[in-house]
Amino acid sequence: MSDIIEKIGSSVIQHGKMSDRVYLMKLSEQDFPSILKEVKELAVKNGYAKIFAKVPGWAKKTFESDGYKKEAHIPCFYNGVEDVFFMAKYLNPNRERISNAAFIAAVIQTAKNVAPVQMDALMQKDDYHFCILNSEDVADMVSVYKMVFKTYPFPIHDTKYLVATMEENIVYFGIWDKKSLVAVSSCEMDVQSKNVEMTDFATLPEYRGQGLALYLLINMEAEMKKRGMLTAYTIARAESYGMNITFAKARYTYAGLLVNNTNISGGIESMNVWYKALQ
Repeated sequence: MSDIIEKIGSSVIQHGKMSDRVYLMKLSEQDFPSILKEVKELAVKNGYAKIFAKVPGWAKKTFESDGYKKEAHIPCFYNGVEDVFFMAKYLNPNRERISNAAFIAAVIQTAKNVAPVQMDALMQKDDYHFCILNSEDVADMVSVYKMVFKTYPFPIHDTKYLVATMEENIVYFGIWDKKSLVAVSSCEMDVQSKNVEMTDFATLPEYRGQGLALYLLINMEAEMKKRGMLTAYTIARAESYGMNITFAKARYTYAGLLVNNTNISGGIESMNVWYKALQ
């Protein structure tokens, strides 16, 4: 079971034992500062090890005073003006310890050293077809996601979830090899704040190494520009050379490390944040 998404007042949170945390996904000013107490009470009640929050610049000092630490920072995140700080509070000190720091540092350095690529160098095979996915494609999408991810922080293995999010704020993209869906990704838009998370990338094992994720990313950016999004970002697995290199090749900037943050593919992993101005 994935962690659940719900509201505290007008703010949006995700929490559960799978990632063993509370994630304050969207902070509403009308819930501030009382939400800090409510989030902590929820975490303590359930024995969660970490509280993770996306904090607008105007709220940063208050979160710091409550014991939160900055883990990543994206400038001009909200409507191209207000910064966001990814902040963490650890209720279990073991959760803050990084056992693979040297490996993660090597991934980040390797990604930063890659050269950007040009669009016309990507996906030359005639049998491949790119498109925006719709409700008729969800069974194929679930098949890809189940093949790639043993566990995932959001219920992408559930066809009802995929259809519901398509009707709300998420646009899904795919690459087909003839009639077989072989790579998937999504854009989770915050339409009000004009930022978008580039996420849910999955490529079948036998199709990796062909630059399909990068092709998806570049086309996702083009679609998001049309829809008026100003800032794109991602939360990528810190140990994944492939995904970190993909975002570096597309000229994203490294923003910071989220320590032991997300349950993905069977265990809790640290995540890297990357961002890019789209307009």
